[in-house]
Amino acid sequence: MQNQQQNQNLQDSSSMPDQQSHGGHEMFDAHEAISGLIGGMEQYLLYEQHIQDPELKTMLQQHRTYLSQLYNTIVETLKTGQEPTVGTQIYNMTQSNNVIYGMQPTQPKTPAQTVNEINDQCVSSYMMGMLKSSASAFTMTSLETTNPVLRRVFADSVPNLVEMAYEVFLYQNKNQYYQVPQLKQQDMQQYMNSFAPIQGTTSH
Repeated sequence: MQNQQQNQNLQDSSSMPDQQSHGGHEMFDAHEAISGLIGGMEQYLLYEQHIQDPELKTMLQQHRTYLSQLYNTIVETLKTGQEPTVGTQIYNMTQSNNVIYGMQPTQPKTPAQTVNEINDQCVSSYMMGMLKSSASAFTMTSLETTNPVLRRVFADSVPNLVEMAYEVFLYQNKNQYYQVPQLKQQDMQQYMNSFAPIQGTTSH
């Protein structure tokens, strides 16, 4: 009898209004992910005035346009639990995939002491930090979101955040803000050959 009462108190998704088909845990995660996205978009507003390079400014503006639409898509999905009016868009970066390897001598970096010292290197680093943070938050949120549409929106957004972060990395790399050291050839070969495929696997 007690089990029957407990079962009656439990609601499955078919008996709940669509806009309420969310678990409590995902509400907290979604709130954190959306709040982080808002913070990042607001930081982009602050950064823009410090940018010197037109290329970086254009990139920031493209990111902000994309993130604004993404924000609206997520908020609509959170409120309705239904397919959003505008689905997750694909972000296409403008940088080439060329990475410059090796280290060049540079001056040691110190924290800026005045606002006037905030430069393109600083701004691109801030952008990278925000995108990495959002990519992590969106990934964690999508893992435990019960509403299938909201889960898909968060999950589908991660590759686009990754693309934007990679675009920032490539910009930083070509300007020597983000240098990429390499191992000696012999050491790299040893790492690359340190794993072997499983033999005799067949698909069933």
